Amino acid sequence: MSSHLHDVLEIISRGAQEILKIDELEARLKTGKPLRVKAGFDPTAPDLHIGHTVLLNKMRQFQDLGHQVIFLIGDFTGMIGDPTGKNITRKPLTRADVVANAETYAEQVYKVLDKDKTELRFNSEWFDKMSAADMIKLAGQHTVARMLERDDFSKRFAAQQPIAIHEFLYPLVQGYDSVALKADVELGGTDQKFNLLMGRGLQEHFGQAPQMFGKRVLGMPGDVVRHEDDGVFINGKKVATRLEVTRLGIPLTRGPEGAIPDNCYYTGTGHPRGLDSRYAEIGFVCRGQILGSGRAIL
Repeated sequence: MSSHLHDVLEIISRGAQEILKIDELEARLKTGKPLRVKAGFDPTAPDLHIGHTVLLNKMRQFQDLGHQVIFLIGDFTGMIGDPTGKNITRKPLTRADVVANAETYAEQVYKVLDKDKTELRFNSEWFDKMSAADMIKLAGQHTVARMLERDDFSKRFAAQQPIAIHEFLYPLVQGYDSVALKADVELGGTDQKFNLLMGRGLQEHFGQAPQMFGKRVLGMPGDVVRHEDDGVFINGKKVATRLEVTRLGIPLTRGPEGAIPDNCYYTGTGHPRGLDSRYAEIGFVCRGQILGSGRAIL
């Protein structure tokens, strides 16, 4: 590990209770590409409080390191109500409450963050466009048993305290924020770990880079890649099919074409929904992104 990368990881780790998949974080930092760093805040009160500044200061550190910070205001999720740490159903906010609180959040956040380097987003941008059918499909990505693994839900279930159906939706919609924003890093409190992991699982489902992954090499440096409607061709030979949209109808962007650069490769999974070089989210995989090689053992 270079001294610069060591210094960067030390800054990122400072004050953090836990970093999930730190090996993947290190691999992404090695690529030299700015990371998309997301933190979500539900506008449940008119003002940001001292606890918020812990995440805001960490976001500012990422900004100072040259990464893209996304301050996400959960104006949609605020109307569901985060059940984390609650032993009773949390009262959802009205649209008027959320809008009023969100305005003050947007004003106050720049006391810590650099406004010119902050991407301010609202999750109503994508959830207001979702149909009931889309939300039902999203809910189908996890089971009741999986939700009951959450400590607060399991305790309420064991104590025969009611759990509203909409509370199960909260981890899913928070997780989907990471999909909509194509986040590389998400920041959150230790009580949010279940929700954070939910986001990473959904990213994998929707064809985005989650944690560690392994791929087959389909193309070598100098090989020529061409996209056609019926698939991907390398040096004139079809090597893979390609999807245009995800299961929820979200468009997928085609990966790069042309000659594969030196020290880069074209990867594939062998599965039509696998995440690999066919799609722009991955593209050509270069030497600095590769952690090692693998062999099948039968």
